[in-house]
Amino acid sequence: MSRRSSRRLLVPGAQQGLDAFKVAVMQREGYSVNPLRPDDVKYEVAKRMGIPLNNTGDNGHLSTKSAGQVGGRIGGTMVREMIKIAKEQLAGQSR
Repeated sequence: MSRRSSRRLLVPGAQQGLDAFKVAVMQREGYSVNPLRPDDVKYEVAKRMGIPLNNTGDNGHLSTKSAGQVGGRIGGTMVREMIKIAKEQLAGQSR
């Protein structure tokens, strides 16, 4: 049984900004990202990690751990970059 994602952004219209941020961050990490399809970077990440993520069909063969490793690589990189930006902004305000 598959479950649809129920994640919703708290700020309406923020999806474009998040997508652009994902593209910029993952490109800096050396991944090829299509700006029109930023979520497709997960296939390149999975390939580099040796995880057999299919871009068509069912991925029911993947373990939760493998799926989490792919998502964690992307999300973790984005979160580290957000923290870096926030620290830089706070340092600039305290001067």
